[in-house]
Amino acid sequence: MDPEALPPALSLHAYHQVMNLMAAGSYGAHQRLPSEARMAQSIGVSRPVLRQALERLRSEERIYSRKGSGHYVGDMAHKAAVPFGAFSSIADVRDFLQFRMNIEVESAALAAQAGQTQHVQIKMAHHRMQAALASRQPGIEEDLAFHIAVAQASGNRFYLLTMQALAEQMRFSVQLIRDLSKRSPMKTAAVLQEHAEIEAAIAARDPLRAREAMRAHLAAGIERLFGPGRPDAPAPR
Repeated sequence: MDPEALPPALSLHAYHQVMNLMAAGSYGAHQRLPSEARMAQSIGVSRPVLRQALERLRSEERIYSRKGSGHYVGDMAHKAAVPFGAFSSIADVRDFLQFRMNIEVESAALAAQAGQTQHVQIKMAHHRMQAALASRQPGIEEDLAFHIAVAQASGNRFYLLTMQALAEQMRFSVQLIRDLSKRSPMKTAAVLQEHAEIEAAIAARDPLRAREAMRAHLAAGIERLFGPGRPDAPAPR
């Protein structure tokens, strides 16, 4: 298959998943990444799709390859990341959720003005999360990929870079919300419905609706974590 004919959304999904793998902190500069076969299986794409993503990462000097040895993390892999650090208190979590509220509602509004290719990427990310949760997988990476896809579709690279830099904090907060809500099937269904509403608003090219759908989703996440009416819960803005 001609690499140029590969669906761009799949290649972009693979690109972000490898970026997330490196951002998780498991692989420092000059450390070897998993094999192509293992990464492709983990991400859920074919090896030709993965190779297209790896080629982009090589061109950006985020990875480099050694013949017969594999792919390694480059010096530029983490240059775009801001060292936000780990959460140190519940106040940190509260402030993080407030920050996400301010960033992601505008990102969603901009995404609603993007082209069809970007909308397809968001839809695919939503379907992957549905599939992961339906098969009783955690779905955390798929959740993160959905929000990164929205940031990517905004067309503003600073939204995307910020979301990528916040990957570790995103994973922690999503896991915390799920743990405290005891993985309720009703709440899982609510999260999927909220994502569906965001995706539908963006596909409809309705910035106001997309902004409010993202705001409602993040506000619901805050409520799932802190509970309604809690004095330490951040107020939606």
